[in-house]
Amino acid sequence: MSQKTMCVSQEGPANALALNRENNQVVIAGRNVFKVFSIEEEGFSESCNLRVGKNLNLNFSCNDVAWNTLEDSTLATAATNGAVVLWNLGKPSRSKQQHVFMDHKRTVNKVSFHPTEAHWLISGSQDGTMKCFDIRMREATRTFMSNTESIRDVQFSPHNSLTAFAAVSENGNVQLWDVRRPDKCTHQYTAHSGPVFACDWHPECNWLATASRDKTIKVWELSLEKPVVEYTISTIASVGRIKWRPQRKHHIASCALVVDSSINVWDIRRPYIPFASFKEHKDVATGLAWRGDPQVFLSVSRDCTLVHHVFKDATRPADQANPQGISLNPAGDVAFASRISTNNVPFSAKLQGYLRKSHLTSEQFCQATSSMHLYSVKAVRETRWFVESARRYILNGRSLAEMCDHNAGVARELGRHQVSLVWSIIKTLYWSSRGGPGDPNPPSSVAVSASLREENSASNEITTVGTVASAAIGESERSARSGGGVLGVSTTTNGEVSGTGGAGDGGGDPTEEEPEIDETTEIFQNGVHFGLPSFSKAPMTQGDFFFGDGEMDPLDMDTGLGVGNTVGVGGGLLGGVGAPNGGSQVGPAGGPADEWMLPSEAFPLRHEIQDRSPPPETFPNHLEPSEQETQTVAVEEQPAPLLNVSSLITPLMWDCGHVVADALRHHASLGDVQMAASALLVLGEKRRGLGIDEATQEHWMLGYIDVLGHHELYNVASQVIQLSWLPDVNQLSQQSTTYYTCCGKCEKPFLRTGWLCDRCKSSESSLCGVCHQVVKGLYAWCQGCAHGGHIHHIQQWLLTNKHCPSGCGHLCEYN
Repeated sequence: MSQKTMCVSQEGPANALALNRENNQVVIAGRNVFKVFSIEEEGFSESCNLRVGKNLNLNFSCNDVAWNTLEDSTLATAATNGAVVLWNLGKPSRSKQQHVFMDHKRTVNKVSFHPTEAHWLISGSQDGTMKCFDIRMREATRTFMSNTESIRDVQFSPHNSLTAFAAVSENGNVQLWDVRRPDKCTHQYTAHSGPVFACDWHPECNWLATASRDKTIKVWELSLEKPVVEYTISTIASVGRIKWRPQRKHHIASCALVVDSSINVWDIRRPYIPFASFKEHKDVATGLAWRGDPQVFLSVSRDCTLVHHVFKDATRPADQANPQGISLNPAGDVAFASRISTNNVPFSAKLQGYLRKSHLTSEQFCQATSSMHLYSVKAVRETRWFVESARRYILNGRSLAEMCDHNAGVARELGRHQVSLVWSIIKTLYWSSRGGPGDPNPPSSVAVSASLREENSASNEITTVGTVASAAIGESERSARSGGGVLGVSTTTNGEVSGTGGAGDGGGDPTEEEPEIDETTEIFQNGVHFGLPSFSKAPMTQGDFFFGDGEMDPLDMDTGLGVGNTVGVGGGLLGGVGAPNGGSQVGPAGGPADEWMLPSEAFPLRHEIQDRSPPPETFPNHLEPSEQETQTVAVEEQPAPLLNVSSLITPLMWDCGHVVADALRHHASLGDVQMAASALLVLGEKRRGLGIDEATQEHWMLGYIDVLGHHELYNVASQVIQLSWLPDVNQLSQQSTTYYTCCGKCEKPFLRTGWLCDRCKSSESSLCGVCHQVVKGLYAWCQGCAHGGHIHHIQQWLLTNKHCPSGCGHLCEYN
């Protein structure tokens, strides 16, 4: 037997291969290839090409091939058109096709000869049936109905050589049949959560290995009354083929259906890493077969190659594995494992090793001795705050301010004042009645001015040195007493200011005004002319600073007060009358000059100053913002040109996102991932301004969900998953959410409803043991006796009783 790795390429990929009884010939079969090779010391030699002839139909397109266990000249193939074809290599003609069985209605997935009865051939098809053929009679002698969608593999048992065979299907079930009883299987059980693609009987023990799309290989003990899982191997991809290694009880070979192109040999006692791996193929392997020797096997692949593998050329993944590991639990304890040097092994242990039977170097698993160290936190770590916070936090459904206030209160009650402060700061920065700094839609300057007018209309009268004029549109005149001279200031339609009036002037007529061309304000006081720089040319902008002794007008001068208005300023109150062009005129009012009296106060009294200003609506002069925009106002100019300001720069909005992001990163670094994840959920769309990358956000969310699972807060974890905006987090709710239940009578899975069987039309397995009614909602059952009922009925029953309510006598326990 050749002891070196060999390879031969073909014109197309093969789906399966089989060895003859002497293990010196191999047949490969696929959709476009069907050949027999002789295995020699230096390589493969083609001995027969079965894909020849004039009529190359679908009978030559093969899903599987089997070689008769006693007759070297007989082959059987499973065709894609539903045919089972017999081939006779001893025929002298060019075509070796001997007989075609057209008993299946759909594609045949598997064919297998009986290990001792060479004339028995069994097949499994996509139509959900299995047929046993007697090749001597050239007909199907028995048909087995699996009542499943598809049969993917079928194998005769080597232990019960006359009757038993196993079949696996796409619904995850394994069926054990007796050839003498085609009406019903002897055992049926659900082996995997996905389709089962392959099975293989152990040559020595009554073990059955199954491989599935759920990326696991399971070894079932069938000697007991019920099948029991003895070993489970987890792989990185769906498993398509498996074969037990001869003369090695605990070794099994597997090849993946997708992704992984290597062929792995597993030690089922150490199922976490392959015992050996073969990487000669460049695409996924589609079939493998041992040559009767544990050191040699053959495989075919989608890369159109047939490879002869030798175990000495295998790679050992365990040799590259990290022998050290670390893990943490929710309580903060740390477990650390490290390798121990074998040089410190005592001499007695070495002597025992020498006296034992030596094994081949290639058969030894990676020898590594390690020790475990556990580091516990001595201080009692209080985790009640995490559980209470997770249960009581509000993450959606209310405004940002309400959620922040509520969560801050919860943290304060639990003694976490720093977290409470962070919630309060988030509310302050991201929420305001006028739109806070973190508001993605900040208010305009007009809205700010209107808001400021509402707040300051009661406490800040619109005056500087003089006083205000009229307070409402519709009020035609307001008079006051004044002494001394009166200043009259008139604003023309060009935005220029001209002086008007004297002691007895009752206000100027617009028709008598002459426009000025210079940019100065002319003021006449008792016949004396003053020239002041004009402040009406450039618009006044709301600012944060005041110049001079007076108060700056909080109204925005761009709202139209500077165009078409006549403003008068005097030492006392002035009266305002209507003016053309949509404006108003303000001038001295009252009687003749000799009747004027010195006012009792130089400045008009404001409202009484209180400790806390009442709302503006309580004052008689309060107007709505829409009315105030057309309000006539009198403003007295500064007595001297202190400073000429053309415009004030509006301060920029402060971006607080990086501050909040730094706070969340700080809490996450301390291990408080709850604060970071909850704040992201509460902020909603405002989280985009934090500048935190999506990978960090996903890390926080997944970490929070993981900790919630450790504390069994599954409802909170589901809420976090549902509210998540990240696709990788949100899709967690779509994984492993289905439980499959079966009928207690016929064992058929419930497909449409969870309480009525489609086959036997019975709902007995869904009856409540207390009220004897069908349970259509939550169902609780005892894992010992399998009886149950409505969850509330079972709870009430077990408060006063210990035995099963169905009367079976089982001592049930409820958690």
